[in-house]
Amino acid sequence: MATENKKALVYSILEFLQKSCEDGTITEDDSEGIEVAMQCIGEAFGVDINNDTQKQAYSTKPATLLSIFDVYLRTKKNSAKVFYHLLILLTSVSAEDKQQAESKKAMGNRKVAERNYPEAIKLYTEAIELDGNNAVYYANRAAAYSQQSDHEKAVADAKKATEIDPKYSKAYSRMGHAYFCLNKYSEAVDAYEKALELDPNNVTVQNSLATAKSKISSSSSVDRSVDTPPTGGLPNLGGAGGGMPDLGSLLNNPNIMNMAQQMMQSGALDNLMSNPDVARMAQQMMGGGGVPNLQDMMSNPDMMRM
Repeated sequence: MATENKKALVYSILEFLQKSCEDGTITEDDSEGIEVAMQCIGEAFGVDINNDTQKQAYSTKPATLLSIFDVYLRTKKNSAKVFYHLLILLTSVSAEDKQQAESKKAMGNRKVAERNYPEAIKLYTEAIELDGNNAVYYANRAAAYSQQSDHEKAVADAKKATEIDPKYSKAYSRMGHAYFCLNKYSEAVDAYEKALELDPNNVTVQNSLATAKSKISSSSSVDRSVDTPPTGGLPNLGGAGGGMPDLGSLLNNPNIMNMAQQMMQSGALDNLMSNPDVARMAQQMMGGGGVPNLQDMMSNPDMMRM
């Protein structure tokens, strides 16, 4: 059973349809169909616009359904305007706050120049608190975070800067740098490419992009060399078919470079150079005696213990 509120609504609808038939809004040809529909709707909800009791109970006159709807539309439109102006008011930054924020940024820049990154981050944060709609403050703080190796926070700040100003190229370049330092080279490439779209002549970003792409290529090369079984000779050193690799290949081989870094860090290189056999090999090379047999070097017990 329909509630009283629903009956009142149906009564207003029926009044509206009846008025539309009478004032010519609905053509004479269509009026017959509307009258049948009105009868069906009235019976379904138990409403009769010719009933005086229901007229007193449900009629909204002098207001009509159309006038009530017009009021609703105006109210909705005005409410949107009020909300918009309120939002602008809440998010607007006073001239004084903007000036103070710029001062904090300038102080932060000086701290970066002094390599006092924690203090720079503190000052950039204060600038953001005063004016959170400035992409430069987030991008500068991202750079300071990267300088102290806090690259995850640098990525977050750079992303926030791009949300505020999608056309701020430095935000993307600093995002690329942070991703690169996190060894996320594909993400770094994407960020650097976006930065170049906005600033095509930036040589620094061009070089950074090339470096990130080379990292992806070298990583793929290392993966292939690890997965491919050796066909003779020393594994993963570049020699083919058991032959001796050239010195250039050795220096460009990432496995050799990683081993050299580990030797220097662990002190193994000092121990190796104190070995008489290794010293003799080094003297042979410096004296023009040619490159010593690499197989003999790798079978040396001191080399095997490294």
